[in-house]
Amino acid sequence: MDLANFLIQLLNSVQYGLLLFMLAAGLTLIFGIMGVVNLAHGSFYMLGAYLGYAFCAAWGSLTLAIAGGAALSVLFGLLLERLLFRHFYHRDHLDQVLLTFGLIYIFEEMRSILWGDDVHGVPVPAALEWSIPLTENLSYPAYRLFMSGVCLLLAAGLYLLISKTRLGMKIRAGAFNRDMTESLGINIQLIHAIVFAMGVGLAAVAGIVAAPVSSVYPNMGSQVLIMCFVVVVIGGIGSIRGALIAALLVGLVDTFGKVLLPQVASMLVYVLMALVLLWKPQGLFKQ
Repeated sequence: MDLANFLIQLLNSVQYGLLLFMLAAGLTLIFGIMGVVNLAHGSFYMLGAYLGYAFCAAWGSLTLAIAGGAALSVLFGLLLERLLFRHFYHRDHLDQVLLTFGLIYIFEEMRSILWGDDVHGVPVPAALEWSIPLTENLSYPAYRLFMSGVCLLLAAGLYLLISKTRLGMKIRAGAFNRDMTESLGINIQLIHAIVFAMGVGLAAVAGIVAAPVSSVYPNMGSQVLIMCFVVVVIGGIGSIRGALIAALLVGLVDTFGKVLLPQVASMLVYVLMALVLLWKPQGLFKQ
């Protein structure tokens, strides 16, 4: 592998890792703070992708689609948390698994009714429909750099929110000890609603920005869900920093594995997870 190809694969792995982080960050927050095993998290990614397709077709602007899809998905997350998830915080994990597994089928049926079962494409914005030349024959699409930039901005915003704000302090306190946090007068139900809506919004935005690259198709959420759980387990449940590092590691192993070891590429990520858990059973970073 020459330098240009190595650079392309490195950029691809970082872009994929950052996209996984956006998905896994919401999942690890929901699991770590609310204690909810959410198997429907991949459906929020699918929801974002289809919203991006619909809004781009209606408005002709990916920027407006990202803004509109994020706002609508956050409102949807607040409604879903209020109507369903709030009643399952203190239930057994099996009940949560059954609820969220059922939601996958409901969301898929709603998707089929609203948008059908065809594969849809989302056009790359004209301003980003160019490539950066690396050699005479190789170039790198500008839109993939845009995807990485959006993910980095959201990652930085999430870090500042969790680490530097009063709301973030309450979120961290709720993750550390929910009962003590509630006894101090903090409205833990409101914190749960905000965290859940934030997780839905992050997953939906990931789906929107990925739509021009991966297209929009049925059951697309189920393919990323397993990888998101792998990232959460490697990074440590409830750890945003762990989710970021784990997502980048998974992106590197998966991307370079497909290039260098295609025969065993599908298992390399799980080998990485097994090695990390043998070394640190609770993940790279504790909550």
